[in-house]
Amino acid sequence: MPPAVMGAVVAIIGLELAPVAAQQAGLAPWPTNVGQVVKPFVMDNNTVIVSMFTLLIGIIGSVLFRGFMQIVPILFAVIAGYILALTMGMVNTVAISNASWLALPHFQAPVYDTNAVLIIAPACIVVLAEHISHLIVTGRITNEDLIKNPGLHRSLLGDGISNLLSGFVGSPPNTTYGENIGVMAITRVYSVWVIRGAAILAIMFSFIGKISAAISTIPTAVMGGITVLLYGVIAVQGFRMFVEQQVDFSKNRNMVLGAITFVVGVSGAAVNIGSVQLKGMAFAAIVGVMMSLIFWLLDKLKLMNDN
Repeated sequence: MPPAVMGAVVAIIGLELAPVAAQQAGLAPWPTNVGQVVKPFVMDNNTVIVSMFTLLIGIIGSVLFRGFMQIVPILFAVIAGYILALTMGMVNTVAISNASWLALPHFQAPVYDTNAVLIIAPACIVVLAEHISHLIVTGRITNEDLIKNPGLHRSLLGDGISNLLSGFVGSPPNTTYGENIGVMAITRVYSVWVIRGAAILAIMFSFIGKISAAISTIPTAVMGGITVLLYGVIAVQGFRMFVEQQVDFSKNRNMVLGAITFVVGVSGAAVNIGSVQLKGMAFAAIVGVMMSLIFWLLDKLKLMNDN
């Protein structure tokens, strides 16, 4: 994938999620369903106060904290935002009080359903494009070529095996998340041992009912405030790729690849494959790769005007 496409796709990951962050932070209206009456947007003061306070703590932590605190500014910001929301009565403490200390997760055996398989199977295209794009941006953040080592094939195999195992215990499918990439970019902690430790803690917390309840009661405003920062960091990584790879946009091929990829990704353009809709970053990545292959062929035939 050419740098012009990679940079655009990485930036789209953050830009595509930016409206969600603004909505969660109370700075923009939530989208309305077709036929639903559109009401004037009214800003909720409590939501904005909590989200902006959380964002402020995240910014301060990212640029001022040192030592161990420099590693956990996001966690610190979320905790601070949660405490503020708690004092403002925005946290459902009843759910925490009613939760037991020891609670076993609900396990469910898989049931084969051909119709369900046919409906969900096209979603693999979307997940595949997201996985590759996220692997590229993670490699850029860590300054490692993850496509070669450990390799895209191993990464996709691990993703597939984890989905297979989760399905056998009634858990939802797994996917990579842009939020986690943003956290790595801010904390600069890339150790797989840290990720493994986080996974072990997550498993342990799933057996502690009160902790699970507390996590589930984190207000949307808190998450909105911190994701404003996280999604922005991801978008910046895409623009950083343009600079580091010295993408020459005076060349028509780079200009066209970047332009089309950006427009497809952020314009809301979409295609439907069965019951699955392909849009945003996944659609942009596929379009960018297809155009790159066409340009590569034209280049081999010496038909490009910027050879």
